Amino acid sequence: MNLQDLTRKYYVEYDYNCAETLLHACNDYYGLNLQQEDMKLVSGFGGGMFVGSTCGALVGCVASLSKKVIETKAHDQLDVFRPAIQKCVRNFKEELKGTNCIEIKPLFHTKETKCLNTCLHAAKAMEKTMDELGIKSVL
Repeated sequence: MNLQDLTRKYYVEYDYNCAETLLHACNDYYGLNLQQEDMKLVSGFGGGMFVGSTCGALVGCVASLSKKVIETKAHDQLDVFRPAIQKCVRNFKEELKGTNCIEIKPLFHTKETKCLNTCLHAAKAMEKTMDELGIKSVL
């Protein structure tokens, strides 16, 4: 099972929004050890915070990367953390042609599948980022 398979499962079978979907899928795939209650932290980021702002799928990816990389706090690891997040955003933007929901939705959203395609492309960008950083799946 790859990250896209898990992403499809959480989006379709469990009806999570884009941010929740990516965090759940990355939790399983990269062994983030987050609990179900923790997942609620990104719930409000779906649909670009419901106003078309930063894509919730990107938020889910950044949250996952943060959990995987940060040992104490961001300011203690800026030399490693900043370029990691920049890679994540760059890969996301290359894959989805933007970072804001309002830019991405016209390209990937359909009435039938909603934001599934966005989430699948976000998973692809996330895998690229993690590969570049040498972070492997636990599956």
